[in-house]
Amino acid sequence: MPTSDGESLIGWYSQAAPGCPTLLFLDGNAGGPAIQSGRWRRLHAHGVGFLGLAWRGYAGSSGQPDEAGLHQDARAGYDWLRARNIAAGDIVVHGFSLGSGPATRLAAERETGALILEAPYFSLLDLMQQKLPLLPVGLLLRNRFRSDVWIGQVEAPVLIVHGDGDRLIPPTQSERLFELAAGAARTRIVMPGSDHATLARDGLYDHVWPFLDAGWGEEGALPTCSGLAFGAR
Repeated sequence: MPTSDGESLIGWYSQAAPGCPTLLFLDGNAGGPAIQSGRWRRLHAHGVGFLGLAWRGYAGSSGQPDEAGLHQDARAGYDWLRARNIAAGDIVVHGFSLGSGPATRLAAERETGALILEAPYFSLLDLMQQKLPLLPVGLLLRNRFRSDVWIGQVEAPVLIVHGDGDRLIPPTQSERLFELAAGAARTRIVMPGSDHATLARDGLYDHVWPFLDAGWGEEGALPTCSGLAFGAR
């Protein structure tokens, strides 16, 4: 996939079953599609399409990662899906960890069917200030990923999932972010015992399927996803 600043991104894509949404997955730091095979199996088994991006500089994508570049990468993935005639309302943006920042901004700037945030931060700036209270983080940190600025502008339904055992991004980060989310169509789930990178393994999608079903269900404003078989991991 080409980006607006001339980079070339690698992505893994699976077409959705008729009437089902397509998930744009924005991974964490140094992640790549090859290590997320468990996610892809779960989505594919339920008829949900997906595009898993490799950030610039990782897993075969060109360029060097920085905040501005990652936002461009997220837009490139969205635009690639739209160019395949996937309706904006059928795109679900899913950001994990570092990817939650670009996901939040993308959902604020572009029309989407829903936003899923997995182990997100309030902002990277706030997180680093919390972890390094004795350092002038505000002066030193170039990449700030201000999800707190963008979350209130997201009009799509929002699902936030965090583990109460997360040692990298404390769940208080997503709690505060949830409080800023606009509208009534927002849900936050705290999974007991889950760490930062174990949510998918521990049953994340048991919460994702009902959330999507509410949007793509029989009475929902979004198209019915008749191919979904909710309830299985």
